[in-house]
Amino acid sequence: MRLNTYIVEDNPVIRENLIATLEELADVHVVGTSDNENDSTSWLLGNPNAWSLAIVDLFLKQGSGLGVLTACRNRKPTQKMVVLSNYATADIRQRCAQLGVDAVFDKSNEIDALVDYCTGLNQLNA
Repeated sequence: MRLNTYIVEDNPVIRENLIATLEELADVHVVGTSDNENDSTSWLLGNPNAWSLAIVDLFLKQGSGLGVLTACRNRKPTQKMVVLSNYATADIRQRCAQLGVDAVFDKSNEIDALVDYCTGLNQLNA
């Protein structure tokens, strides 16, 4: 069973490379993408049965990933939210934990860990 995933990323090159990597290595099915807070929160909240995982960047074209995370705090227990950011500092990790984020990954050196996380979710849902 493929992992229905929504990606919030404002850089089109990173977004397309991430989609290709996750679809190939982690059996992820991308159900949608957005580059800003408003569109992301609108889609995620308006389609609660369409996604199991949201991957959220913190810095967006409009708004922030923290706003997306805050808006989705009351999601279903089966829905996971992770942060993928170049700014995965200790402070950001702590703030994300306070917002109920399931995991935080650094874009520069934790892509393999993100792939492993997605693969693990797929195995749990199988």
